[in-house]
Amino acid sequence: MVADITITEKSFGPKNLYKNIRFSIDNGEKIGIVGRNGVGKSTLFHILAGTDTDFEGDIIYRRGVSVVATAQEHGEIPDDTTVLQYVLQGLPEYGGLSHIIETYPDTMGDDMQMITAYTEALQRFEDKGFYRIEEQIERELDTFQLSGVAHRPFRTLSGGQKRLVEVIKVMHSDAHLALVDEPTNHMDYVAKQQFVDWMKAAREAMLVVTHDRDVLAHVDRIIEIKDGTSQSFKGNYDAYLRQNAVSTGSQMNEFQLIERRITNLKQKVIDYQRLKEKARNPATIQKFKRLETTSRAELAELQAKEKPTFWIDKESVEGLNYKVANQYEKFKARNIRMNMKSDENRSKHVLVKASTLSLGYDTPLFDGISIDLREGESVELRGRNGAGKTTIIKALLGSREPKYFAGELELDSKTRVGIYEQESSKEYFSLSLEDAIERVYLDRDLSITTTKVRSLLNDYLFSDGDAKVPVAQLSGGQKARLQIIAMLANDPQLLILDEPTNHLDLPSIEELENALSAYGGAVLYVSHDSYFQRSLGGEVVQVGSTAI
Repeated sequence: MVADITITEKSFGPKNLYKNIRFSIDNGEKIGIVGRNGVGKSTLFHILAGTDTDFEGDIIYRRGVSVVATAQEHGEIPDDTTVLQYVLQGLPEYGGLSHIIETYPDTMGDDMQMITAYTEALQRFEDKGFYRIEEQIERELDTFQLSGVAHRPFRTLSGGQKRLVEVIKVMHSDAHLALVDEPTNHMDYVAKQQFVDWMKAAREAMLVVTHDRDVLAHVDRIIEIKDGTSQSFKGNYDAYLRQNAVSTGSQMNEFQLIERRITNLKQKVIDYQRLKEKARNPATIQKFKRLETTSRAELAELQAKEKPTFWIDKESVEGLNYKVANQYEKFKARNIRMNMKSDENRSKHVLVKASTLSLGYDTPLFDGISIDLREGESVELRGRNGAGKTTIIKALLGSREPKYFAGELELDSKTRVGIYEQESSKEYFSLSLEDAIERVYLDRDLSITTTKVRSLLNDYLFSDGDAKVPVAQLSGGQKARLQIIAMLANDPQLLILDEPTNHLDLPSIEELENALSAYGGAVLYVSHDSYFQRSLGGEVVQVGSTAI
């Protein structure tokens, strides 16, 4: 065993986030952590990484275990620290061994203790592969399309680039336990496959916070954080879906029994109260009073129990028997409600047209691209990061930055377009969530009322308290839901989606896929989520080389 985790209480003000988190991590085990947005996955990550100590419970690591984690903040890194230096500093033992190897020859003389330490450090440095580590890191940077950044200051990288560097740091750490938070959000399909291959082959245990189903397909176990507790499912994502359907069915039965017991107890309290009032014998009065008190106590205990969160994936629901399916319809957890028109009477005229297209900046990024996208159809732009997928979208939306080297690209001028970008627009960051929603509509010359704003907040699972929170302080999942609100505001005929599943939880991804499958308009999308690609389908337009 590498670690044993017990968290009995974790709160933020009056909100109790955890009440019973318990699981262990075995040697070499790959564990995926999943849960709805806001249940505390990132908080759990911070607790395990040691950056959050304000909780009740125990995090026990086996003696001698080395732990490495992807960092979330980088404010304390010196301005002149290069990317290569940052990665090397994050490797267990590298700094100490390097110090001995670099400084001891000048000071050890005939000191046998220092000579022994120096000799052992040389051997350990060789055993850890550190003599070749710089070359390996630079190759990894190339794989993740970060060529030429090794000797750049780390602070000059974008947020997405820093996340990739964090993953590379973990990949070369050779620690006993790696804690990795949303590793593939900014990876293309080649880099993602590289990460998955490493994860499968790595000797270290790994805990990965992710909703990337391509990653979850290769873990040994999935731990779901739900209702303040943790539940363990042995196997990968497909095994999790099967087990979750069975487990949720049992939980619904238990909850239904509790509801029935509450109904019975309420009636018993009334009955005992009436019998007590009618009785004349003191002993009988005391008997009914005691029974009433006992029933009230049990009733209060059962009513204090919160309704569990019930979610079963769409395919598993279709396989449920009639009784369980009806239970699920009654008890299932709220999900986002996407109001997308599915009018089959819409015409099938061409919305996006490209022929022999070549775009770039100083030089062409690609050539020979052809697109014929009509209402009711989907087109996927597929290619490596930097191949020109975003450039096509920019040109389509009227940007003058990309230069046309050949061909043409046309968007029907009357087409209403909804856009989902990888990152939320920072122009709304200073506004509260409710003000940002209002601004989204006003910027599009659309009518909006307070009632409409409240309805949208409810449809997209925001609480009353969220309405006043600045957009900059929202979680990644909350910002993603705000982007969907903005995307659908003008009843678009064409949706342009750039990695829409990156920050959504599993139920929300499924709701997005379901809504898109019934959508009557056209969809132009970029996604490195193979599950999403299979769900949405459509013609694949390869941008740039297909070579890995």
